Amino acid sequence: MDLQKHHKATFDNIAPEKRERIISAATAEFALKGFENANINNIAKKADVSVGSLYKYFENKQDMFLTIIHYSIATMEDMLNELLESDEDILLKVEHIIRTIQQYSKENVLIVKLYNVMTSENNPRFASQFAFEMESMTARIYRTAIERGKKAGDVREDIDSAFAAYLLDNIFMNLQFSYACDYYRERLKIYTGNDTPEKDDFVVEQCLKFIKSALKK
Repeated sequence: MDLQKHHKATFDNIAPEKRERIISAATAEFALKGFENANINNIAKKADVSVGSLYKYFENKQDMFLTIIHYSIATMEDMLNELLESDEDILLKVEHIIRTIQQYSKENVLIVKLYNVMTSENNPRFASQFAFEMESMTARIYRTAIERGKKAGDVREDIDSAFAAYLLDNIFMNLQFSYACDYYRERLKIYTGNDTPEKDDFVVEQCLKFIKSALKK
């Protein structure tokens, strides 16, 4: 899926190290303060660039915000497409996704927090934009994986592929938030025990048992 670009062409032409500084600074600002309270001046200062330079790369704060999301989605899409093209059983693909979620969420806390901000921002335009760019990508990949699993005999045929993909994504999204966002982490502890967030293998095992019961005959 070709994602819409929200930055100007000049942003693609700057040095990778400078681009990474801007992405990191903007991610931190938006994740910690939300869109409305994020400040362009703070982002410029943290990235060690001028405010004027940022406006050479982005039309406005909203385009900068959506660019950060774009970069994260592109990274995730590459990983999921690689899994989709493998010949592994559907449960092995699910296990790879869960373990990747665990590692990625711990190593990229601010980006995951930014996802959480996106899903909770009271802004209909952001909600529809984020849903289109993020969810249409994961919906396509999960639905295709389930359809291929049906053809290979790995997945039961009496489930709706699209709705099953939706339910899988809900599990994955909640797991992701549970490793990076305080509210979801506490929620996981309340339901399953204080040490659960540290028991990666246990989480994988239980998720796979639950998902297997839904997808397999």
